[in-house]
Amino acid sequence: MNKEITIIGAGLAGCEAAWQAARYGIHVNLVEMKPERFTPAHSFGGFAELVCSNSLGSDNLENGKGLLKQELRVLGSLVVDCADRTRVPAGSALAVDRAAFSEMVTEKVTTNKNISLVCREAKKIPLGKPVIVASGPLTAPDLAESIENLLGQGRLYFYDAASPIVEAESINFEHAFLASRYDKGGADYINCPMNEEQYTVFISELLAAEKAEVRGFEDVALFEACMPVESLAARGADTLRFGPLKPKGLLDPATGREPYAVVQLRQDNLDGTMYNIVGFQTRLKWGEQRRVFGLIPALADAKYARYGMMHRNTYINSPKLLDARFSLRGSEMLYFAGQITGVEGYVESIASGYTAGLNLAMELNGKGGIVFPGETMIGALARYVSTYSGGRFQPMNANFGIVDYKAPIKMKKRGFNKREKYNNIAQNSISVLKGIAENLSLGRIPYPPVHNCPYA
Repeated sequence: MNKEITIIGAGLAGCEAAWQAARYGIHVNLVEMKPERFTPAHSFGGFAELVCSNSLGSDNLENGKGLLKQELRVLGSLVVDCADRTRVPAGSALAVDRAAFSEMVTEKVTTNKNISLVCREAKKIPLGKPVIVASGPLTAPDLAESIENLLGQGRLYFYDAASPIVEAESINFEHAFLASRYDKGGADYINCPMNEEQYTVFISELLAAEKAEVRGFEDVALFEACMPVESLAARGADTLRFGPLKPKGLLDPATGREPYAVVQLRQDNLDGTMYNIVGFQTRLKWGEQRRVFGLIPALADAKYARYGMMHRNTYINSPKLLDARFSLRGSEMLYFAGQITGVEGYVESIASGYTAGLNLAMELNGKGGIVFPGETMIGALARYVSTYSGGRFQPMNANFGIVDYKAPIKMKKRGFNKREKYNNIAQNSISVLKGIAENLSLGRIPYPPVHNCPYA
């Protein structure tokens, strides 16, 4: 077989897929429309641009994203390694300098002898050739039409939102303090407290603020993890206080008590000159963002490096279309990866890219491919995306609820809490994946052969 593949899109999933395929001797033509064309949400010229946040979530093994990142480290993920090397302080979370991260991934990919960069917009899927479509949630219209025509299932979509970024020197530290919740990690967050009166005024103005028009916005269901801050506020006056503005675990040194509400800012670059307003995805007009967010005392004179925004994310009906290798059912040559498959989140996109790139490479090398077991997070996520049978298919984050788990007999007898359960799942998963990684390095088909997998 011709050991050459085309990957459309140099985002997180596309870069990971390209790197993994190249590791196994496959020549990759990586097609990326930058710098010829940018989506409304992108601004960097490099690859793997992070848009909504600079955080890849918790690094704690008792968190779904934390476990998935550790699994990817065990398996030799390029993108997670680059994230580790460009991390910025963020308590127990893995946050990165977005520019440095993009630059490192770009440099690694473009200097790989098995990867050739093709700078042009892909307007259709090149049928009859090995292809991974990793065009992302903002797939360009012509390519989206080509996908829709090929799949015949129609597109699903939801709206996503990005948080604003403020310049650090414009934050008023007379009304802010440094801390991480429950003192986990270092004092990595800038915390902007509000008293009850300030919070009440803020909520009132937030609900009354003018919003930017997003065509079709009111007709679709928003993905809960990216709900705009004003939409959350509309659910009730205290919704934000029990959500992104919760004060639990934070003590204001000025009072010695938990504030009524707290807005947290997370470092966005290595220099510490820019901070992301955590959980403040929004579709408010830019002038309204300045006015309303300026009601937060610490942000009264804030200067914005980027305003919050709304954009549409597109994904396919994967349970009817893909198997657990992210391959189109009935096809050994067409794969999808990234958020277009319905995995939600940066780390989840990396995992899907890893799985697709590895499997297509194994297919071309005559090894058939593998499906990661459901007792691992990477395997459980692929299984969910490929087999979900409930109502409307919604994007899925890494979480312990989708992982196969059998409690040890001695634990069943006395019972145990979630922390013990999640730690048990994590340790088992890492052990399983270390065995798989070792077999991969020796050129063996690790576990199990895809032809014996019920999800394929």
